[in-house]
Amino acid sequence: MFKPARIENKEMRSTFRYFNKFMLLLWKLGLSDWINLWPTIFGQYMVITHIGRKTGYKRLTPVNYAVIDGELYCTAGFGSESDWYRNIKANSHVEIWLTEGRWEGEARDISDHPDRVKIIREVVLASGFAAPMMGLHPKKMDDSVLAEYTRDYRLVHISRIDQRTGRDGPGELAWVWPLIAAILLIWGFRRRKS
Repeated sequence: MFKPARIENKEMRSTFRYFNKFMLLLWKLGLSDWINLWPTIFGQYMVITHIGRKTGYKRLTPVNYAVIDGELYCTAGFGSESDWYRNIKANSHVEIWLTEGRWEGEARDISDHPDRVKIIREVVLASGFAAPMMGLHPKKMDDSVLAEYTRDYRLVHISRIDQRTGRDGPGELAWVWPLIAAILLIWGFRRRKS
């Protein structure tokens, strides 16, 4: 039977905090399709916009997710201590950024779902390299080992309510690319003249 090694939460939380900032920048630059190009290796990401339970400010968190029978599922891998999870428990109304668009949604903890292990396996498979970093190998683990290893994970179902458009969404910084191209063209043209 396969026994995974547990990774220290504190170290991983710190690592993922920096990684999440980088992922958000890529989304804002309009690179979501590139980020999700090879989900089995790099992971399949969406961004959840939620409201801070203490501050009331909008917060953005990239998470791995799986679509099962048209429904969205994700996990809070650091359990109920995850800030984004605590925020959605306080206010379940969220906005999600997917590669195919932006949606208002309702997030709900379904950690007691009868198909919990099956759903978590799909989310973990869709997390690409992040799963092995956390000591998870969903293709090698049987259901009982996966259930034991993910017992603290919170399983979240997000229902899409209404499609969103407008500012403050994915690609809001995509204007940077034409600006960079123009600067490089001007620089190249001037360099060529001198």
